[in-house]
Amino acid sequence: MSNEPRKASQIAEYVMSARIVFLGAADAHLGPALLGDLFAEAEKLRGSTLWLVDTDADALAIMRRYAERINAALGEPFILRASTDRREALPEATFVILDVDVDHLTTWKADWQIPLRHGVRHVLGANGGPGGLSRALRVIPQALAVARDVEQLAPEAWVINLADPLSRVCMALDRYTRVRWLGLCPRISEGYLMVNRVLGLVSEHGDRAEDVHALRQRVRITAAGLNHFTFILELRDARSGEDLYPAFRARLAHMPLDFAPLTRRMMDAFGLFCTAGDEHAGEFVGFAAEVLPLRGFDFVSYARWEAEQWARIRAVAEGTALLDMASLVRRSEMRMAPVLLALQQGTNQWEDAVNVRNRGFIANLPDEAIVEAPAFLNAAGVHGVQVGALPRALASIMRREVDIQALTVEAAVHGDRRAALQALLLDPHIHSYAQATYLLDDLLRTHARYLPQFA
Repeated sequence: MSNEPRKASQIAEYVMSARIVFLGAADAHLGPALLGDLFAEAEKLRGSTLWLVDTDADALAIMRRYAERINAALGEPFILRASTDRREALPEATFVILDVDVDHLTTWKADWQIPLRHGVRHVLGANGGPGGLSRALRVIPQALAVARDVEQLAPEAWVINLADPLSRVCMALDRYTRVRWLGLCPRISEGYLMVNRVLGLVSEHGDRAEDVHALRQRVRITAAGLNHFTFILELRDARSGEDLYPAFRARLAHMPLDFAPLTRRMMDAFGLFCTAGDEHAGEFVGFAAEVLPLRGFDFVSYARWEAEQWARIRAVAEGTALLDMASLVRRSEMRMAPVLLALQQGTNQWEDAVNVRNRGFIANLPDEAIVEAPAFLNAAGVHGVQVGALPRALASIMRREVDIQALTVEAAVHGDRRAALQALLLDPHIHSYAQATYLLDDLLRTHARYLPQFA
């Protein structure tokens, strides 16, 4: 595909012929959110083909009817298709949205509980620590299988990866495939919301996406680091350019003690505020459990919410609920539609946080690192912004994490137990060789049916 900017007439024609393939569409959380995001830009995407793909045929059928009802109410801007076979959907795809996982809640719960049994004091078990290793070993082979199909059937497509652990999946795509890829995560939104809690810039009304949109009109955050471990480098008034960091630091000191205790401790130590929130940031440091409870993710509440969410989706799909278009068609924190449009148009669109291979964007992190940083997006691709060097101590933590991620990728691709063990031995949550070996064996044994590469 040519990297030359397209003329306006070419842009309109190309966008109308876009083929968007959403892998993992029958996800109760991301499915409606991303569909709402795409439908919110329906006029700009009108004429595009939208494929919903998932291996769960029953859930996919419901999600398809859900999307069809909204599409019909909007005058059918999209040509909607659905399949359980990704190879049916992928030929000549323009974009492939990748959201894959394996038996998500059950495996995550095991990734949380098993390390605890081995004395690992971790706080979430999802993207870093032993849980992040375990999840990556399951997800990376799936992502690479999709990428190989994309290479064959849609070699010019953009693969937009949403799958966690995002940095590790993106590193695997970067090292082992030829696809054009980009990692997206909405976690930067948490940074905006925490800044608002401290500075009181806008009145919150309970809708995160709308609150974050309003905040972006008031404040400019420049943050960089690794996914789920980015730090605010600059905090400025979006209108005047005034530096808001001094006021933020002063007011943060007077916030209630239970407001972001780990994030505040890290700011005291390293000088910058982390945008990820305590639990996610806590996956990358070994001292998180000193201030955070070892309760992990609330699996019970999420399972209840998921059941209620499917009831809402089914009601829309079956026509037993009125179409509340204001809630169903709305921008999401993921910003998927703006990103897809930017990659097809000749305009430079600023995005606060994208995940790309480091090419000097963060000066003191290695080139092989998958970094999260601001970027401009246009028809020629993704252009990361050079933000300079991070504070030395933070860069040191991140360099160790990059090494862990690289070992994890090798373990996942080759079924290399030694690489997986080395990744654990480097992890700040692990404190003995015996703990690492017994824990690794327990994780591999528990998830053996999802890890054929280790057989």
